[in-house]
Amino acid sequence: MKIIIKTKNIKLTKNSQKYINDKINSLEKFSRIFQQNQKYFFKKTGIVIRIEIGKETLHHKKGNIFFVKCQMKLLDKILRAEVVSKNLREAVNEVKNILQKELKQSKEKLTSKNLRKARILKKSFHLSSQARFWRKGRIREEGI
Repeated sequence: MKIIIKTKNIKLTKNSQKYINDKINSLEKFSRIFQQNQKYFFKKTGIVIRIEIGKETLHHKKGNIFFVKCQMKLLDKILRAEVVSKNLREAVNEVKNILQKELKQSKEKLTSKNLRKARILKKSFHLSSQARFWRKGRIREEGI
């Protein structure tokens, strides 16, 4: 997982950079399924995360002045999150939560797609006369 941080109208301290890296690296456990699927491709690109952090303007002192934009590039997907907040740490936490939610959704889609393909394959081979397939909470028996 490669993290690229870009700043605008703000200087990034080592503490804040370490905080951002720790929060964003916690998303790695959710993105493992995409890294496992990557072994079948010839070119391993990995996961690249681009983060842009900054202040909207230099003269404002109150209100939502910090913004965080994050773009996560997976194999065939690009996940994006933008947050504006009073505090830089709150904005980073919100971005992490948004990306975590999107990763979980795409992981569920990927696993259900694989299960659906396996069901279709099993049905086409007629492996067992006792085979049952679940659809919408009820059992549908297949006749051969």
